[in-house]
Formats: sequence, C-alpha cells, structure tokens
Amino acid sequence: MREKYYLCIDLKSFYASVECVERGLDPMTTDLVVADPERSDKTICLAVSPSLKAKGVKNRCRVFEIPKTMEYIMAPPRMQKYIDYAAEIYGIYLKYISKDDIHVYSVDEAFIDVTPYLSVYHRSAKEMAVMLMDKVASETGIRATAGVGTNLYLTKIALDITAKHSPDFIGILDEFMFREKLWEHRPLTDFWRIGKGTARKLESMGIYTMKELAHMDEDILYGKFGIDAELLIDHAWGRETTEIADIKKYQPKTTSLTGGQVLMRDYSFEEGRLVLREMTDQLCLDMTAKGVVTQSVTIYAGYSNKLGMAPARGTASISAPSNAACVIVPEVLAVYDRMMDHDKPVRRFNVSCNELVPDTGSAQLSFFDTMDDSLVERDKKIQETMLDIKCRYGKNAMFKGMDLQGAATTLERNRQIGGHKSGE
Repeated sequence: MREKYYLCIDLKSFYASVECVERGLDPMTTDLVVADPERSDKTICLAVSPSLKAKGVKNRCRVFEIPKTMEYIMAPPRMQKYIDYAAEIYGIYLKYISKDDIHVYSVDEAFIDVTPYLSVYHRSAKEMAVMLMDKVASETGIRATAGVGTNLYLTKIALDITAKHSPDFIGILDEFMFREKLWEHRPLTDFWRIGKGTARKLESMGIYTMKELAHMDEDILYGKFGIDAELLIDHAWGRETTEIADIKKYQPKTTSLTGGQVLMRDYSFEEGRLVLREMTDQLCLDMTAKGVVTQSVTIYAGYSNKLGMAPARGTASISAPSNAACVIVPEVLAVYDRMMDHDKPVRRFNVSCNELVPDTGSAQLSFFDTMDDSLVERDKKIQETMLDIKCRYGKNAMFKGMDLQGAATTLERNRQIGGHKSGE
C-alpha cells in the first residue's frame, strides 16, 4: 500500500490580506487590522496583518491592546468579500484536485489528499503545495502557508507548529519526524485538539510533552479521559486513521440548530426577552427551511459582565415535535421568565433546538394542548411564505413588528455574516 500524503493550506491572515489586496497593498508589509471602527476600542480585531504580528501585535487582540504609538490601517470587516475570495480560491484548487479529495476546514483553511495526483503532475507532495500556493498568490494576491504530512493529524501539526518557522512557509512531518522534532515541544496547547482544560488535566498527571503522553500507562489515561484517551494516545505517537473520505461520509447521530449573540450593551430583563423572542422566531424559520422539527429548546443567558454572576440555563419541552413559532416561542419565553433574575441585566444569549428530526407533517398536538391545529398550520404557512420572500428579495424584505422596537437586533444582524458586517 502506497504512503498517503496530505496538504493543509492556510491563507495567511486571510481577512487582513484581502483588505490589503483590495487596496493594492502588499499584505506582508502593510500594517492593517480588521476591526469595526464603530464599536468601542474593546472590540476584537478579526485579523492582524503579518507585518503587525512581526511587531508583536497578537492575532485576535482587542483594539486598545495595540500600542498607541503604532500607525496602522483599520479596515471595517466585509464578510461577504472574504467569502467571495474563499470561493475563488476553492475554485483554484478544483482546477487541479477533485472535490472528493478536498475537505474545507474553515473559510481560510483546507485539507487536500494529494496522494493520487503525485504521479499525474510528476511532483512531490511539497511541490504540489508550492504549486497551489503559487497559483493562489498569482491569481488573488493572497499568500498561504502549508503543512505536508502522511496523515491528517501530522499535516495539521506541520502547518500549526513547523511551517511558521520555515523560510518557505511549508512544514513537513511523518511519524518519525514528529517524534524526532516535536516529542519534547512545549506547550501542549500548540497541538491540535489539546485545549487548556485537557492540558491542565495532563499536567496534573505530570505530563508536559507528547513524549511523556506517549509513554504514560494507557489504563491511567482511559481512567482520566474515558474514550477520548484513544485519540490522545494515537496523536502522541503521530497516528491518525481518519481520511478525507471518512469525513465526507460522516453523518451525526443527532443534529441541532443553534443561534447565539453577544449584545452591544447590557439589556434589561424585558429587552432581553424581546431579543430571545426574535432569536427563537428565527430558529423556527430555519427549522422550517430545513424541513425539521424539535421537541426541546435549550436557553443560555449570560448576565452583565459587571455582575460576575453564573449564566442562567433552562430547557423548554415541547409537547409534540414542531417548528411552528406559535408553539415554540411561548414555551421558550416561559422558561426565560422562570430562570432569570428580573432585576439583573443580560448580555449574551445562546438558543439551541435539540435532537432535530424530519418534519413528516403528521405531528399532532397532545391531548393537553389548547391551541387549535388550524392555528399551527396557519403559522407554518406564514413561515413558509416569509422564507420564500426572504429567499427572493433578501433577509430584511419581510419582518415582524417586534423587529422595529428599539432593543430589537434582527434587522441589524440580517445585514451581518457571522455577527460582523457583510460589507454589502
């Protein structure tokens, strides 16, 4: 069996690079941050150009953390522009690689199985990386870094840890090189899928490196991490059996729809109730669009940062699977009314419609429900009509009266992508 080779290509400081290219500037020498100037100086910079990083400005910093003595361009985020560039770059990959061999990991990062193409293009895996990086740079002006590895894990580690120290921005790892170069590397959080919580648990066991993890008694690891220990052990040895084909075939056992937002200021109990109603109403539209229903909705509400209070959580149980706003919204608001301290301001929300199942159209209200079936059907038809109009003419082509209230956020959020300005 021939050895596999993968690439993981990451677009350098992607949002900042796009803004530089759009201005006719070199992304590698221009000091630029992507941040919304209309927000306070506590807002997070979505991207920092490579030259600013070289001067010590950290990626995803807040604006006030940038030294006042530094001169730089502040570019308002244009999320639709970044999506358009990402689509164009994906199109470049498709000129040389089948979509079946590409896994888009994020808007600026993709895994590519180049094993079948090495003989076709008469190139090594590294030469394939150079070719694709050069094509992206020449056609879009965006520079990239790449990891080359013999499995998906090593490819990601090569990108995250070794490529940044390579003069050509390409890192290469196989299992032997991984153990030789990175077994003693610190901190553990530099490694893919080891977060701060996992690192703390490992450190409590006296494990500070991948070498120490690899040689730890497996029974102890399984006792501490359960089934997750299997992944930790494999990765400590540089092993990974999952391939791109496995990722594409994967179907989750349960699905959910989630919406969340951090409010721009502290909201009163009643203002928060309006926002929660808007969010739940939108999730009902999303479920209708996807043809799914739910029987439980989980609500998370975080109080003002000034209070230092634990967030409030609750779950609304729906008597029969539904996606009708007239059924779900009142249940969600009832939970909100019960779980919240009415005198404390709220700052963030997360709402999740759980364990979605296909809408068969046959669900009936329970014996204890007082709402008429015809009202539910009427509500669902209204939702379908709204979706059709929004699809044709834009998200704000049709909305509800509550969306015009002063504390409402839906109309503004409909102009955003991922919580940031679309730029359109």
